[in-house]
Amino acid sequence: MGWPEILMIGMVGVIVFGPDKLPDLARQAGRFIRTVRRMAENAKNDLGREIGEDFSGLKLRDLDPREMVRKNILDTDDDSPGVPQQTRELRPDERPPFDPDST
Repeated sequence: MGWPEILMIGMVGVIVFGPDKLPDLARQAGRFIRTVRRMAENAKNDLGREIGEDFSGLKLRDLDPREMVRKNILDTDDDSPGVPQQTRELRPDERPPFDPDST
């Protein structure tokens, strides 16, 4: 979101709510955002406390199933998510590698 969009939202806010109610609404929105952030931080701390010290280095992003697949199955770097590390293009006459244990 750039400056033109922010300016347009401000102008619409002044037109719809009026210049006298707008500061009060901005204050209420700020309080709401602080409350939501505090609740999210408390939930994260509670989760960390409940799962114990064994998982103290665990990030919430690591609990996402897509992240688990990327890290454990696709063997990807953090720099290039979703792209396997050891890929190369096959020659036209070359067969793809076959792993009998995985099929």
